[in-house]
Amino acid sequence: MGWLIIKYLVTAAVVVAVSEVAKRSDKLGALIVALPMVTILAMIWLYVEKQPMDKIANHAWYTFWYVVPTLPMFLIFPALLNRFGFWLALGMSAVITVVCFWLFAYFVKLFGIDLMP
Repeated sequence: MGWLIIKYLVTAAVVVAVSEVAKRSDKLGALIVALPMVTILAMIWLYVEKQPMDKIANHAWYTFWYVVPTLPMFLIFPALLNRFGFWLALGMSAVITVVCFWLFAYFVKLFGIDLMP
């Protein structure tokens, strides 16, 4: 149980630190968020918990493929923000991201990459 609390605290501290940096600098905050910190932390936690190397490798492999269809959101959201306000733009961006994911998953399945859980 103590290990789980440590994982929560470290992971939460990273998210809070990034949001504080983003308040001060848009570019630096975006750069830090663009780094795969959550993925790196997850791989560290998997390694420390003695998970098989194949599981850690698969985590990195699938993370790459799951990131690709989410990228359009970062272009769509700013375009919708001034027009629809924060919450509606965020919701619309989320829906568009889900659609992009499904289309992307269908496309890459043609090449033998199965992204559906």
